[in-house]
Amino acid sequence: MRLTSTLLLFMATVSLFGQKSGIITGNAKIQQVGTGYAFTEGPAVYPDGKIFFTDQPNDRIYVWDETKGIELWSDDTGRSNGMYFNAAGQLVACADLQNQLVYFDKNKKRQVLFENFGDKHLNGPNDLWIAPNGDIYFTDPYYHRDYWKEGHSEQQDVRGVYHLSREGVVTRVIDDYKQPNGIIGTEDGKTLYVADINDQKIWKYEIQSDGTLTGKIFFAPKGSDGMTIDNRGNVYLTMGKVWVYSPDGSLIEEIEVPESPSNVCFGGKDRDILFITARTSVYTLKMNVRGVMNAKSTKGAKGVKSVKSAKGVKGTKN
Repeated sequence: MRLTSTLLLFMATVSLFGQKSGIITGNAKIQQVGTGYAFTEGPAVYPDGKIFFTDQPNDRIYVWDETKGIELWSDDTGRSNGMYFNAAGQLVACADLQNQLVYFDKNKKRQVLFENFGDKHLNGPNDLWIAPNGDIYFTDPYYHRDYWKEGHSEQQDVRGVYHLSREGVVTRVIDDYKQPNGIIGTEDGKTLYVADINDQKIWKYEIQSDGTLTGKIFFAPKGSDGMTIDNRGNVYLTMGKVWVYSPDGSLIEEIEVPESPSNVCFGGKDRDILFITARTSVYTLKMNVRGVMNAKSTKGAKGVKSVKSAKGVKGTKN
């Protein structure tokens, strides 16, 4: 009874806020579409609109279909967290069981894309974004996991953000954060947003042709676990609730969720369903805006080249 009352309250709140900015369908209601998980994370949309998400403590990936519901996809994920599909249709994931960036092949087997920087293991890749040209940007904070072997420790000298080019070249492009986490870029591949979750700030960068970042600008006074972007360029943050900022950095929407959200993306066949991972459950909300697919699928597209390790090369110009 208490949960029902809470959901009704949140539905009313969402409808009210939606009338303010116009990004939420007028009669929209938060829908709980799955529950009973340990901690949901990493939603990633496939070209047909299905959304893959993780239950990291249980080492599982599920897939949500707007007509068929939720099914288990894999129970051997390497403790996958943030995920994203590349143009070849491969699911790329931050898998921190062995501190790796991986992808899943056609048999759902994990293949290593990258795992060592400067001859040391990564801290624990957390979230990623794939640019339209196929380059990958991923965050590498440090959250000590109880499933790591005894004696496992933080080896990298900073908690950074990395760029993995489609040619397999890796550079550290951000090295001045307390704890990088959520990350997302624009559809044209020119702008990158990154959250420093422990400093409660979102920063905005210009992406250069070689993948490096310039023009660091303060964007929003929030941390964020996961992030997404819509076709108007609005940026969605997850920290206690879903916060939506316009491209100029103005707060335009606050979306209350029954559980504290961890990540968010757009899915469904029309990309107009906001899919929210939130602790033990996942939720949807019908929108007037749509998500964007940065890594657009193309015939014969290939995944990025695998590189097991890279020397410490810094490419940031702040």
